[in-house]
Amino acid sequence: MEKIKMTTPLVEMDGDEMTRILWQMIKDELLLPFVDLKTEYYDLGLENRERTKDQVTFDSAEATKKYGVAVKCATITPNAARVEEYGLKEMWKSPNGTIRAILDGTVFRAPIIVKGIEPYVKTWKKPITLARHAYGDVYKASEMIIPGPGRVELVYTAENGEQKTELVHQFNGAGIVQGMHNLDASIESFAKSCFQYALDTRQDVWFAAKDTISKKYDHRFKDIFQEIYDQDYRTAFESAGLTYFYTLIDDAIARVVKSEGGFIWACKNYDGDVMSDLVATAFGSLAMMTSVLVSPHGYYEYEAAHGTVQKHYYKHLKGEETSTNSMATIFAWSGALRKRGELDGLAELVRFADILEKASIQTIESGRMTKDLALITELKNVTVLNSGEFIRAVRATMEWMLS
Repeated sequence: MEKIKMTTPLVEMDGDEMTRILWQMIKDELLLPFVDLKTEYYDLGLENRERTKDQVTFDSAEATKKYGVAVKCATITPNAARVEEYGLKEMWKSPNGTIRAILDGTVFRAPIIVKGIEPYVKTWKKPITLARHAYGDVYKASEMIIPGPGRVELVYTAENGEQKTELVHQFNGAGIVQGMHNLDASIESFAKSCFQYALDTRQDVWFAAKDTISKKYDHRFKDIFQEIYDQDYRTAFESAGLTYFYTLIDDAIARVVKSEGGFIWACKNYDGDVMSDLVATAFGSLAMMTSVLVSPHGYYEYEAAHGTVQKHYYKHLKGEETSTNSMATIFAWSGALRKRGELDGLAELVRFADILEKASIQTIESGRMTKDLALITELKNVTVLNSGEFIRAVRATMEWMLS
């Protein structure tokens, strides 16, 4: 068949470890044989971030602003052990955090549902979409180790020189301190993205924080969400038969477990990071979770919700066989290609993205899957495939569908 043409490039952000290996396999087996793939390539592997002093991360985000759609491989956010392992000069910040701060918007994560992989929470009948704020909080925090007794204060200095102070803590000994911030404009974008995505996908919105304890910080989130909803979205929600409500994060967890799913759960940045892993695992596997950053400025960045699969990479380096689930990475590519097709009016590209996803799901439902899914599936007589075999099985299914 003739390759499907693209008119505008995707921004391609390569990554680290086992997901980097899968990234190339997916391109070679599932994309390049069928699509005249156009990408503007950025290597966000840790070695290149070190070489460029992390400039490549900033460049990739600016390119996403230019082209509108990006697809990203999982990347390492180094800790002290990684600094030593890779011989880094600096403990570089999370590439995801940097990119999200530049693009603004909200990260929406939803499980990939396949027959035979049943949720651990038996009441769940429909997918739960996690909406994660993509700016600030602990990801943009300033931190300090306190060596001994002393006073720590928050100090705000206005442009006219006036100051406001708030005592953080009077230390009697050594300790630690952290300063977090957020912006009204970013919280407003978060709220608007959640409400608009809810209308587009016909889902209710639950927003959860902890305003009873954080009476200024979290309460600000609660107030802005309510103001945006009342001013701009209440009428549309009521007309569509949708609801919005706020609840405390601990109450939300209890409600979520008892629910049947089928709603958007909006969370602050770190809460969304944790809860999306919880929801993904409870639906079956973290490797079966899609993730897309939706910016109110019209930018889209697709990625897998999981990490770089470090243990499998070490096995791969030893020449040992791995059975690594590539579904979330496949769906990152399909999501980006679909959005590119929608924006550029390329029906063939949209259709290809749909077929790629259907072929991936059908491959698993036919009993051919990676080891992680074979351990939890209710299907009988399954065939466990290694990393490359699974991707090639998806290709065979896709070729059959395309023919």
